[in-house]
Amino acid sequence: MKYTEWLTRTGLLLALTLVIQMLGFPPFVTGPLVNMMLFTTVHLVGWLGASLVGGVTPWIALMRGILPPPLAPMIPFIIAGNIILVSVYYFMLGRNNYLGIGLAALLKFAVLSSGVRFLVELPPKIAQLMQVPQLLTALAGGFLALILVRLLTTALE
Repeated sequence: MKYTEWLTRTGLLLALTLVIQMLGFPPFVTGPLVNMMLFTTVHLVGWLGASLVGGVTPWIALMRGILPPPLAPMIPFIIAGNIILVSVYYFMLGRNNYLGIGLAALLKFAVLSSGVRFLVELPPKIAQLMQVPQLLTALAGGFLALILVRLLTTALE
C-alpha cells in the first residue's frame, strides 16, 4: 500500500472512530464500537495506523467529556492498553483471529486493571470502569470487527 493511500485510510478510520465517540452513546455501546474500530483498523491499515488511532482516541474522549475527568491519570494506561491490543491482534492476524482477540483483550484488561490497582489512585467506582468492563468491551469489539471486516470484504469483492 502506498503511503498516501495508507495515510488517507488511517485518517478516515480515525475520523470514523471519533464520530463514534462523539455520538453520545452510553459507555457500554461506545466502548465496544471504539474497540471494533481498533481491531478493524489493524485489518485495513496494519499495526502503525491502528496504534495511532488507539493513541489519539483517549485524548479526544477526555476533551469531549466521554472519559470522566477523574480518569485523566489513566490516559497513558489507556493508550498503552490500546497499543497492546492492536499489537497482539496484529501478531495473531491470520493465525487465529479468535485467539488473537482473546489475548489482546486480556492483555489490555491487565494493563488497565494493573494501572488502577497499583499505580493510579482513583475512587473505587471510577476504578471499576477500568477493570472488567474493559475486558468485555474489548472482546465485544473484536468480534464485531470480525463481522465488519467480513462485510467489507464481501462488499468490495
